[in-house]
Amino acid sequence: MEASHGSQKQRPHEFPGVSVSNVSCSSDAPSPSTATLRFVPDESGGSPQLQFHREADVGFVVCVDVRTSQLFRLGPGESLCVSERSRCTKEKENSYSSAITLRFRSDSERKAFHCAFEEWKNEVAGASTGSQLENGTLTVLKNKFDDKIEAASAKMYFHYYGQLLHQQNMLQDYVRTGTYYAAVIENRADFLGRVVVDVGAGSGILSLFAAQAGAKHVYAVEASEMAEYAHKLISGNPSLGERITVVKGKVEEAVLPEKADVLISEPMGTLLVNERMLESYVIARDRFLVPNGKMFPTLGRIHMAPFSDEYLYVEIANKALFWQQRNYFGVDLNPLHGSAFQGYFSQPVVDAFDPRLLISPAVCHTLDFTCIKEEELYEIDIPFSFTASVGTRVHGLACWFDVLFNGSSVQRWLTTAPGAPTTHWYQLRCVLSQPLYVMAGQEITGHLRMVAHNAQSYTLYLTMSGCLYLIHLFI
Repeated sequence: MEASHGSQKQRPHEFPGVSVSNVSCSSDAPSPSTATLRFVPDESGGSPQLQFHREADVGFVVCVDVRTSQLFRLGPGESLCVSERSRCTKEKENSYSSAITLRFRSDSERKAFHCAFEEWKNEVAGASTGSQLENGTLTVLKNKFDDKIEAASAKMYFHYYGQLLHQQNMLQDYVRTGTYYAAVIENRADFLGRVVVDVGAGSGILSLFAAQAGAKHVYAVEASEMAEYAHKLISGNPSLGERITVVKGKVEEAVLPEKADVLISEPMGTLLVNERMLESYVIARDRFLVPNGKMFPTLGRIHMAPFSDEYLYVEIANKALFWQQRNYFGVDLNPLHGSAFQGYFSQPVVDAFDPRLLISPAVCHTLDFTCIKEEELYEIDIPFSFTASVGTRVHGLACWFDVLFNGSSVQRWLTTAPGAPTTHWYQLRCVLSQPLYVMAGQEITGHLRMVAHNAQSYTLYLTMSGCLYLIHLFI
């Protein structure tokens, strides 16, 4: 691996003055524009990148993974680069979702670029089959995100977060946005003169907060088409934007020119871990953060407690009554009632509820983002033990989360707890298909097992007092 990187460094490739169009499917993207094309190795052993540096937009960089790209000749001095590989499960062929037209100043320059592209790609291909170190260890070059997440889920995920409508929904969560702002501004000492990486920057609002706090430079890494809008917003605030560079690409692939003193991100999903963005946050820590660097947020806690809510249980159970009809246009639907009943209870309920429904103090499980390993997020097993405060029917387990911004000056908590100001995350409840009867003082034991899957979510296995319940977390 060292030899491979050494050969890459000895022959850097840069091609200025290339006319580029269709870099983005955003209607607001400038097209065509003049850019400098650069091949950049990944010092951490990942795939090299082809970066597009627009000459008119110094603070905007589009990144293309050489490993997952193809180059085609369109004509004299003109080429087409297609990227963002996904797998077609039926035909088992590669398909490409992004096309970039390149027009060079001469055909000889186009040929030189093609040769350089093939050299870099061949080195990647060699590394992906396994390069041998002196001790005999094989190193494999992979994009972890592509390996973990199915292409259809990733495409839908990035499309969703590429819409201003969704970004507005998050920005208008004033508990969320206000807490982030306070955590940054109240801890100026952590940002002043520091290099910051914004992981999954979205609209770029957190990057702008970091710049307000005096950051030396901020790299806003965003994989969706929202990167175009982030660049537009940041450019519209020039006093701050001159210290911010938008990098369009996955954090697993992005190549940055320097290490970060601070990571900032909003990686939390429903139940903290949904959407599996926390894994990318941890990968960014390992790739970019200097030793003992700051992380905002620093840790997260999943809280849980049993609840009793007869109205919610009846509401869910009644949905399955449709399948008890014996004569639905001459058809008996009852054979499907049991399956429908279980199906309704296998979905979590995401809403805000009255904390008085809880029948025991909550317990919590802590995830320390500064030291947790990515693999530890693949499967999370949380044992619990509660003591019922009243005799009642237990209808399930209620869950919520909070995160800590452990600044040098001020510690700030962002909570989604019941009874606290409501956020767009709300709370989550796993409802039991068969309620448990408990007496006051009775112990309720079990565990919540969360297993990640390739649709960027988790399957929940809830065991309470010896009974196993399966919950599918698709939020």
